[in-house]
Amino acid sequence: MKDYFLLIFNVFLTVLGQIMLKQGVTNIGRIEGFRELLSKFWQLILNPYIVGGVSVYGFTTFVWLVILSRVKLSIAYPMLSLGYVIAIPLSWLVFKESIPRVRIIGAIIICFGVYLVAQGEP
Repeated sequence: MKDYFLLIFNVFLTVLGQIMLKQGVTNIGRIEGFRELLSKFWQLILNPYIVGGVSVYGFTTFVWLVILSRVKLSIAYPMLSLGYVIAIPLSWLVFKESIPRVRIIGAIIICFGVYLVAQGEP
């Protein structure tokens, strides 16, 4: 059971990292292509939200290594899809994104799939 809590912790941190990255690029503005990405390079790597998001991702990589040492990959990796589910309400809360009903239905289906994947494991 402790391993599942570690998995959920990792998923929450991954979503937090995504939210930080999104906030960072939102502050910088729309990037139309690779050339513009290069021209905004210093803005990106000096943005505190982006630095924070990348740092969170780095930390979650080490948490993920601990998880992989304890949990079957066929169980652990599908659990990461819960990040999609968690990102939906947080996107609504933080960025005021509209969430269509079909996206909610998709999230419910993902939860059901994760439940099925986790079945039968001690």
